[in-house]
Formats: sequence, C-alpha cells, structure tokens
Amino acid sequence: MAMVKTRNHIRFILNGEDVTLGHVAPDATLLDYLRLQRTLRGTKEGCAEGDCGACTVLVGRLSSGKLVYESVNACIRFMGSLDGCHVVTVEHLGTSNGQLHPVQQAMVDFHGSQCGFCTPGFVMSLYGLWMETPDPSDQAIEKALQGNLCRCTGYEAIMRAARAISDYGKVAKDPLLVERKAITARLEAFRDGTRVEVGAGKERFVIPASVDDLAAVLEAEPTATVVAGSTDVGLWVTKHMRAISPAVFIANIDGLHTMSEDKGVISIGAGVTYTEAFETLSKRIPALGPLIDRIGGQQVRNMGTIGGNIANGSPIGDTPPPLIALGATLTLRKGNTRRTISLQDFFIAYGKQDRAPGEFVETVHVPVPAKGEHFAVHKITKRRDEDITATLGAFWLKLAKDGSVDQVRIAYGGMAATPKRAAAVEAALVGQPWTEKTVEAAMAKYAEDFTPLTDMRATSEYRALAAKNLLLRFYMETTGTKAPLQVSRYEAA
Repeated sequence: MAMVKTRNHIRFILNGEDVTLGHVAPDATLLDYLRLQRTLRGTKEGCAEGDCGACTVLVGRLSSGKLVYESVNACIRFMGSLDGCHVVTVEHLGTSNGQLHPVQQAMVDFHGSQCGFCTPGFVMSLYGLWMETPDPSDQAIEKALQGNLCRCTGYEAIMRAARAISDYGKVAKDPLLVERKAITARLEAFRDGTRVEVGAGKERFVIPASVDDLAAVLEAEPTATVVAGSTDVGLWVTKHMRAISPAVFIANIDGLHTMSEDKGVISIGAGVTYTEAFETLSKRIPALGPLIDRIGGQQVRNMGTIGGNIANGSPIGDTPPPLIALGATLTLRKGNTRRTISLQDFFIAYGKQDRAPGEFVETVHVPVPAKGEHFAVHKITKRRDEDITATLGAFWLKLAKDGSVDQVRIAYGGMAATPKRAAAVEAALVGQPWTEKTVEAAMAKYAEDFTPLTDMRATSEYRALAAKNLLLRFYMETTGTKAPLQVSRYEAA
C-alpha cells in the first residue's frame, strides 16, 4: 500500500471563519468548543446525550460533490469528525442590521419561544428543514422536530411558526443558499487526500484518508476506538467518562458512504447514515421506512450509521433484528483481506462479535424480499418516538404453494444478550399450515429461545408476552385476519 501523506491539524469552517486546530482532544465535543472556547452560547447544553435538541447546530458536508446541511447534536459530536465540514450555529443567522432571520421572526410572531432555553435548537432544526423544503407538510415538520424537546410544551405555537417561515423570506435569498458555491469551493480546498493525526499517547486521534487507509490504520492500531456517527460512543464520553483514545474517525470517508443494488441485494457502506439510507430502504423494503423514522430524532439519524449500529453489538440495536430476518450478510475487512459472514453469526455474546483485532465492518448486504415473501418489523417502546427499545421483532416468511410455511426467519432485539433468532419457534412453524392454531402452538416455544431480563425498559414478563403477540400480529397482517395496529406502544404502569 502506498504511503499516505499526513497532517497534524483539522480544518473546518465555523459560520464564516476558516478554523485550523492542532491541539484537540479525541473526546472534545463541538458543544464544549462552541460554548467554552468560542463563547457562542446560543447553542445550549441540556441532556448531553443527543435526546433534547437544545444543542442543535447545522453541519454542512460534501456528499457526492454536493454540499448537504444536516441538523446534528453538538453535545455528542466530536471535534475530530468535523474536518472538512461547515459548522453553522444560531449566531450565524443574525444580520448586520439586526434583522431577524425568517425562522427566528416566525418564532417570535407566533410565540414559539417560551422560556427560550430550547428555542435555538428548534430554530436550527427548522432552518435545516426550510432550506430543503420551503413549504413543508405538518408531517415533515414533526419529523424534523422529533429530536427537539420543548420544556414548556409550546409545540402548537412552534408548529404554526414552522408553517409560516416562507411568509417572511425566500429560501433562494438565504445566505447558506447564496453562498453555497463559495462554501463548497472552500471545503473542496480542504480535501487534500491526507491522513490526519492529532495528538500523542492517550490524547490521540486519526482521520484516515480513505477506506484503504482505514484498513492500514487499524492494522497498526487494532485496539483503537472506531467512531462513525458517535451517537453511541458520544455517551461513553458524556455519561460514562470513558477514554476513547486512540480514536479513529470515519464519518467523512467517501468510500464508506456508498449504496448500490445488484440482483436483489442492497449493499450499504458502513458509513451510510440512517438519513442517507432512508430513501432507498423505505422504497425497496417498505417496512424499514417507519422503523428508521423511529430511531432517535432527526439529528441522531443524520449522524448515526447502520454499520455502527451493527458493529457496536448492542442487544437493543434497532437494525440488526430486521436485517437478520432478511438474511443480511456482512463484509469484514482486515488489511487487504475480506470475508463475508451471515449477520446472525456476527453476534457471539454480549459485547463480543466475530471480529478480529484490526478488522472492521466494511459493507452490509441486505436481500430485498421477493414477490410473494412477507416481511415486517415492529418496535415496542414506552413512547412511539423513543429510542430506548423494550423489544423489537422482525419477521420474514415464505409460504409454499399449499399454504404451509416453507421458510421463516424470526429475530428479536431486547430479548437476549445479542440480537437473536427464535430458532425453536421457527422450527415449530416450518412445514406447518400458516394458521392461527399453528402460530399459537409455536408461541409456546418462546421459552426455549429466550429468557429476557427485567430492566428500566420493561419487565421480563412483558417482553415475553410482547414477543409472542408480535408474532400473532404478523400472522394477522399477512392473512388479513384483522386490521394491523397503527402504533405499538407500552403504557407504563
């Protein structure tokens, strides 16, 4: 492998200013940098875990040559992931003559600001939406604001403000649109094809120049912490005070942001975010669309990656169960060597995956259900838009011509130490007629597959009952026996 040039600093644009930083800790967050080092305190600190949205800013990045702005949570966004990006805070919306931005003026006129603490986050989320969709539907507004909490419950006033933004100004005249060509050129100039290495010892991070360079970095640093979207690793730092050095930031590696389909299999690069994957997956595998929409808020989906959701091995990760049910496989890479394994075989035990030191998830391969095959996924949480999952069930079914079960894959999250298939339940179904009697008999086998725990999310009894009922729901949906429920939810006692 050819030698890669290196530099020892990160470069990005903050509002209108080019910034170069050579002394940055691997666990330094954008929120702390803005508030403590730049005194840009319009960006607030609330939950410090990516849930409340008070810290929302926009980050512009080049994607396939196009400059894309996305709302992100500054509290869990590491500085090392900003190389080559444009960070936009609420202060950048101001004008030299003191006139408010259309988003801000609408919030004022419609009384969308209550105590004001969360208001800058709402403004930035709405700003990102308005640039993409000047006249959004209520559904689009609600989706854009899923990751923002108003502590004063002023949601209806905020909705009215969101509907009226375009009455105060035209998107085409907005500075981020007018200056987009110039900002794009500035960011392109930052892309010099070099590896970034900042710090030393216990305060070190690396930004590989490419996927090949990532492989080389991890061969040399097999115990490094690989950080993609930081929606999980960010909490390791802010909540558990864990050290992550040396960290390897991979969010902006172009070679990991690829998606393609060949012979009915969608291949997803490990760096593809939920937002990037949404259009393709919701179109080709419709059941995945509503699931992705329920993974955190928009800020989380803009940062979090499908590859990261798999690689971290969480027993409550949202994407592994449905991908296992679909028969997905992984391409793992170490150096120049690749191997492909079944996703279900990747998870060995709690905190343990079939991944050698220095090996990383490069691509996820997802088969699209063929005509006549049935697939569904249902997520159970205390609130519909909550990302703390009690249990999640995914079901894939192929019936024989006589109506019996030819093949079936059933996978759950939240029921065991890893995402896991219900092998005994599947065995009880295969070869049997797809009837309610068969399904109810198979439900009795759940105890052979799972012994769920009781925790803050749900009791073991609730999980066991919910898992069984989700299979029954799947049967009803596939046979039209009963209209499917619109929302799965658990009302806490």
